[in-house]
Amino acid sequence: MRLEQKPEKVVIVGAGRIGQSLGRLLAESRVPIAFIAARKLAAGRRAARFIGNGIATGLADPRLQSASVWLVATSDSAIATVAQDLARQRNGEGSWRGKVVLHTCGSLPSAALRPLKLLGAAVGSLHPYQTVPSPQAGVRNLRKCFWAVEGDRKALAVARNWVRRLEGVAFPIRPEAKTIYHLSAFMVCPTLVTLMAHSTRLLQHAGVPPGISRPMLHQFVAETARNFADLGARRALTGPAVRGDWTTIRRHLAALRRVAPDVEPVYQSLLQAMLRLGAKPVPRGLLRKAD
Repeated sequence: MRLEQKPEKVVIVGAGRIGQSLGRLLAESRVPIAFIAARKLAAGRRAARFIGNGIATGLADPRLQSASVWLVATSDSAIATVAQDLARQRNGEGSWRGKVVLHTCGSLPSAALRPLKLLGAAVGSLHPYQTVPSPQAGVRNLRKCFWAVEGDRKALAVARNWVRRLEGVAFPIRPEAKTIYHLSAFMVCPTLVTLMAHSTRLLQHAGVPPGISRPMLHQFVAETARNFADLGARRALTGPAVRGDWTTIRRHLAALRRVAPDVEPVYQSLLQAMLRLGAKPVPRGLLRKAD
């Protein structure tokens, strides 16, 4: 007679943006969220209300040991500490056997959970290649996104099952390359926001109100991203540098020195990277330091 496998019972450790948004999406996908363990009980209760399931509690609650899957969604710097704390609370040989522990950090491998692995847990990581500025935004954009996964076979099976439930795409990542992987996201997400903020400031100098500039930049950048996906980087490049219009570039530099001199080094660095990408030479003397 074949015994039915027990359904997973999930603990989410951490009541922040990722824990709340991923918890809610998993709950909506019929993954049983049993507990939300948080340092501050009030934060755990808010997360439980947002998720729509689970009991808020502290990390030392003995009821947590009834769970089969642990999702550590704390800040990156807290993951190793959480793993050590959990290992100390239940540290007998094989005391974590049969359990799966996943973390959501993009820059650390599953080895950050080593104290629990030594006690028998299967460990892994899953990280969304997506921006989550708020729990609400995470609910909107974590579905159908791309997820980097790595770790033990049993942990990977859980991670990939969750990604399938969210209609996403799971791809393998080398554990030793997690920092480079995370750097790739940093290079394009917060830096893009910073560039858009600089563009908004320049548009304001030109008399364009924020109520126009923000949606205008959204449309502009969205189309640029679409061109990159469809055409590749080099073919998607446009603008005066690609055309060799150095007169316009010089006007740009003169204007920056006049209205936003702090942005000129950013412009120059980006221009040099752009020209390398487009295999274009830089005219002598074009990128002089401002006086």
